[in-house]
Amino acid sequence: MKISVVLMVLMVQFVPTGALSPAPQGIRKPPRGFTALFDGRDLTNWRGRQPNLDPQEEAGMSPEERAKKQSEWNAARDAHWRVDTEKQEIVSDGQSPHLATVKDYGDFELYVDWLMVSHNGDSGIYLRGTPQVQIWDPDNPREVQNGAAKGSGALWNDKDDNPGKWPLVRADNPVGAWNTFHIKMVGAKVWVWLNDKPTVDGQIMDNWHDRANGFAKPIPATGPVELQTHGSEIRFRNIFIREIPTATR
Repeated sequence: MKISVVLMVLMVQFVPTGALSPAPQGIRKPPRGFTALFDGRDLTNWRGRQPNLDPQEEAGMSPEERAKKQSEWNAARDAHWRVDTEKQEIVSDGQSPHLATVKDYGDFELYVDWLMVSHNGDSGIYLRGTPQVQIWDPDNPREVQNGAAKGSGALWNDKDDNPGKWPLVRADNPVGAWNTFHIKMVGAKVWVWLNDKPTVDGQIMDNWHDRANGFAKPIPATGPVELQTHGSEIRFRNIFIREIPTATR
C-alpha cells in the first residue's frame, strides 16, 4: 500500500505541465484538410481593414498609399479588437475597423464560431471582402423591418429578388450562446449551414460594391475573409479554412 502511494506521488510530480492545462471548453482542432486562422494567442493572420472598402479600390492603391492605409487600419484594429487568451477567443468591441485575413482566398470552406454577448447585436462574415453572411439578434425590435426575425446565416446584402438573401430556416441559438457557421464558396455561389442546419443552398452572392450598376459585375475572384461587427461586443473562435482547388470543384 505504501509503495502504491509513493508511485502515485511520483507520477503526479512528473506529469508534463502542458497536460495539466487542457484547452478551454469549446476549443476544437481543425478538421482534416483545414488550417486554423486563429491560434488563440494573437492576431498574426489578421489585419485591420476599412469597413466596406471595394476590393478593386484597394487593389488600385499605390504600394505607398496601401502601406500608409494599412498602418492606420492596424492601429484601429488594435484599439477595437483583442484576444482573450484565457478563453482563446477574438473579441470585438463593436467599433471599426473590420478584421480581415492577411491572405486573400478564392474558393474555400470555412468554419467559424461566434457569440453575440448581448441583445440587439449586429455582425457578419464578409466573403472575398464582400458583405455578408449576416449575424444579428432575430428578436431585435429595431431590425424587424429589415427581416431580422428570419434569423442569421443568409446573404442579406444580396438583391431583394435573390433567394440567398433570406435563410431557409431560423437556426440561431439564443443570444449569449455560441453558434457555428459552416460556409462554402465556389465561384459566386455560397452554401451556409448555421448550427448544422442549411440556411443558404448554393445561391449567388451579389457584388454589393457594384450596386450602383444593378449588381452587374460578378463578385471578385479572390479577396479576404472579414469579421465585421458594429455596435456591440461579438466573440469569435475556432476559425478554420480549407482552400478548394479549381480542379476539385
